[in-house]
Amino acid sequence: MTTTTPHRPGLRDFYENPAVPVASGPSRTLRQARALATALGPATAGHPRTVLDIGCGDGTAAATAAPLLAGHRVVGVDWSQDALARARTHLPYTVRGELTALPLRSASADAVLFSEVIEHLVDPDTALDEIRRILRPGGHLMLSTPNLAAWYNRALLLAGVQPVFSEVSLRAIHGRPGKEVVGHLRLYTPRALREFVAAAGFTVVGLKGAPFHGVPRPLRPLDRLACARPRLASILLLHARKR
Repeated sequence: MTTTTPHRPGLRDFYENPAVPVASGPSRTLRQARALATALGPATAGHPRTVLDIGCGDGTAAATAAPLLAGHRVVGVDWSQDALARARTHLPYTVRGELTALPLRSASADAVLFSEVIEHLVDPDTALDEIRRILRPGGHLMLSTPNLAAWYNRALLLAGVQPVFSEVSLRAIHGRPGKEVVGHLRLYTPRALREFVAAAGFTVVGLKGAPFHGVPRPLRPLDRLACARPRLASILLLHARKR
């Protein structure tokens, strides 16, 4: 008699689950898109710039950014089959690929949008190596990620509460506010993010803050005020260029 070992869901199963959120908030998407549109400048007739939305999820972020990047070619890249199926309803170009070995030529992209992805990665070092490989010299990286040192996380830690955005399980929330499990593996402070990106071969151009849509409504004005000081903001928006 033979027995089979029951399948234990892992990270791949988690991210293929349609119930797992795959979209970022519109506020930070627009802030990133405006910064990128300024950095790229208007598209030249017949010579569009190639912008990759790596970890595009359902494509809503790229679709939100597209009007501000008119004339440029926006391509969605994701590993999840389910996410790409949804992204194709928003984007004309999509590519399936893993961040450890992107199916793209070296120096083939002018810019990369990397929104709320790095905190989900087991190996962020290889991911930034791949992004640097596919970017042309001087190419732009627009990265966003939650801020471990957000204003409310500082208070929560003082009270002995697990910080918002951090997770100890893929199955349930334990020890922190919130109900939604999204698979965060790594979190960054502004200083750590700057140092990490610089060590990967990029020059940091700037770091700004953005609000978090999950903040309770009465506290949202305070969260918007915190955006003026990135070290306190909910979300970090980093702009870097390939050296």
